[in-house]
Order: sequence, then C-alpha cells, then structure tokens
Amino acid sequence: MTQQNIPIAPLTITSPEKTERFTRPILKNEIAGIHVEHVSLPATQETTDYPQEGHKAIYLFMQGKGVATAEQTRYEIVPETILLPNIAPDITIKAATDTPLHYLKISSQLTTQDQIDLSQFPQSHTQHVYYAKFTDCQAYTEKIKSPKTVSRTILPNKYIPRIAMGTVQTTGPDEVGAHKHPMLEQLFLGLANNDCVVHADDAQVGFSQYTVLHIPLGSTHSVSVEPNKTMYYVWIDFFLDKEGEEWLKTHKVIEDNK
Repeated sequence: MTQQNIPIAPLTITSPEKTERFTRPILKNEIAGIHVEHVSLPATQETTDYPQEGHKAIYLFMQGKGVATAEQTRYEIVPETILLPNIAPDITIKAATDTPLHYLKISSQLTTQDQIDLSQFPQSHTQHVYYAKFTDCQAYTEKIKSPKTVSRTILPNKYIPRIAMGTVQTTGPDEVGAHKHPMLEQLFLGLANNDCVVHADDAQVGFSQYTVLHIPLGSTHSVSVEPNKTMYYVWIDFFLDKEGEEWLKTHKVIEDNK
C-alpha cells in the first residue's frame, strides 16, 4: 500500500471475540533482506517458532498480554515489549486467557559480513535472550527533538548486525525536525494513540496507531503532531553497512535517567 509515495500499511487489530490466528506480511519486499509479519494470536492460543538458518528474529509486542518461553525461561508479555531469542532453539508464545496478542516478527537475513560481525559482538548480546519493556529502556536526547520529547533506545546496535530500534513519544504541538540519513533504511511502527503526520520531501501522510510505514531512502523527513494529540512510535533502523551506525552517535544518553 502507498499513499503520496510514503509506503504505509495499517495493521488489522482484531476484536477479543476473534478466534482465528493469522500471520500477514507487512510492506513485503520494501527493504532487501528484511521480512516483517504481523501476527495475531487469539486468547489462550500458543505458537512455537524455530530459528531460520542465516536469519535473526525480533519480536515487538504491541497489544495484548501473554507469556513467551525461551531457553526454559518465561518472559511476561505486555504491550510495548521487545524480545530477541538469539541462540534459543525455539520460542513459544502464548496469549493470555482474556485477550488476543498482536506483535510484529521482524526477520533479518544475515550477509556474509553480518555473520563475521556477529561473531565479534559481546557474548552478552548474542548468547542470551534479550528482553525489555520499552519504558525500562535507556533514554536519550537528540538535537532534532524538543526537550519535552521522550526518546528511548529499545534495541541498541551490536545485538543484531546493522539494526537498532527506539521509541519517540511526545504530545502536540511538537515535531521531530527535518533530517535525512542515506546510510540507513527506516520503518516506523505507530504505538497506542499515535496520531501525527509524517513528511518526506514533498509527500506527507497521516500516521496513526498500529500502522507501519517506510521512510523513503535518502529523503528529508520529519514528523509533526497537532495540539492535544500524541506522537508515539518505534523507529527501526536497518543500516546499509556497519559504518553507517556512526549515525547513532547523534543520540546522547541521559545518564542515570531511564
């Protein structure tokens, strides 16, 4: 789906009465080597995933509650949680008894260079399950954002080659200032109550909750939010090469403040 040259796809969020599990590709073939799926798991149902050779998987839980089990450890799943199985031989995800569970599964195909880089990452990043609630993640500031904007890094780099993720949260009137980054591809995932506008060069599109969009590569883009509305989304960076990760140095960590 496209609108004004900004590829965008609203997710189908089902009601609690729905009993069918579904998996739907999102923005298929938008970014080379990246496959994104929206998974809807009805209440009480469970699914088990196994690693795909030559790929790394990321799970972003958006809505609903449940439990994920990996390496014989149970992880509480609530809205706005991230989990990487890493070397776990499988991961079982079960929805709670009273609500369906909605999440994105993002699979990254590793290049030969990625495999080399992965072997050199800290073992604490690659040999254990990575799990975090967004609100517990490290806060940072950035020149293109206002002082009232809350930004967090939910997935630092050097966990999965050439990938990093974070959140942006503020209320209007506010904006993320115009900027461009030709060294990376970027997806946005709208979180609960997100209601803002994304601009890319001469195009713009309304960006609502539970929607995924692709920032056109190399475009000058910004995000604006009107008074009494909310901006709250995940940015997902896919760097073209590891040198491009220098961009992340523009994020200034807020020490001792999460």
